[in-house]
Amino acid sequence: MLGIFKKELVNAPKELISSHQHQHQHQHDQKQDPLNHFLSSNLNALSMTFGDVSLAFSPSSQTPLPHQRLFCSVDDIYCIFLGGLNNLCALNKQYGLTKLANEPMFIIQAYKTLRDRGPYPAHSVLKELEGSFGFILYDLKAKSVFISLGADGGVKLFWGIAVDGSVVISDDLGVIKSSCFKSFAPFPTGCMYHTEGGLMSFEHPKQKMKAISRIDSEGAMCGATFKVDIHSKTQTMPRVGSEAHWTFHSLN
Repeated sequence: MLGIFKKELVNAPKELISSHQHQHQHQHDQKQDPLNHFLSSNLNALSMTFGDVSLAFSPSSQTPLPHQRLFCSVDDIYCIFLGGLNNLCALNKQYGLTKLANEPMFIIQAYKTLRDRGPYPAHSVLKELEGSFGFILYDLKAKSVFISLGADGGVKLFWGIAVDGSVVISDDLGVIKSSCFKSFAPFPTGCMYHTEGGLMSFEHPKQKMKAISRIDSEGAMCGATFKVDIHSKTQTMPRVGSEAHWTFHSLN
């Protein structure tokens, strides 16, 4: 799976940028383009481009995949899902979906429910998901991105900043390295990112995230990893009126 977003849409933490990034500006060419790399590495891959956004996924490959990859689109909302939910049947029943609805269908329905009615914050929904999962959701009409990675570590995602400033998110580490060089890191487990709310832990929503410097095998500074700061507490305000976004629902 692959998502490429212009920096105006996904404002990734500045700590992801390596001090060596400027050295690669002049080397940027089509070979380092993440979409081209992904498509050339996955001959059966599908891709979509919406102006400042590109999405791609490969449902299968010549080698066995450790996790299923699924794609769904409903009402201009696009979701690429990696992994599986053990309690999908119960979740579908809870959200009024049929037994045939797969994981990305459920994620889209849950997102629409949160976006339009917001009975409780997003982290409460994500805590209900049982299994190994990671997903990228793009809402074309709202111009918003929603990304999450399960807490059990069974699925891996990486994110980085390409030389043109775009944010690249993928489970393919080769694609990330070729386009982001040293400005990348694992996406933190048990966390979510939303265009409006930024990066936060859905396991520990009251704690802030802190950046930890990452050193590669050559001793060079790379993009930072992100962990929950157990000694901190986010300062949140209750949602007021229908205009307030669901990601800022009070955590108190």
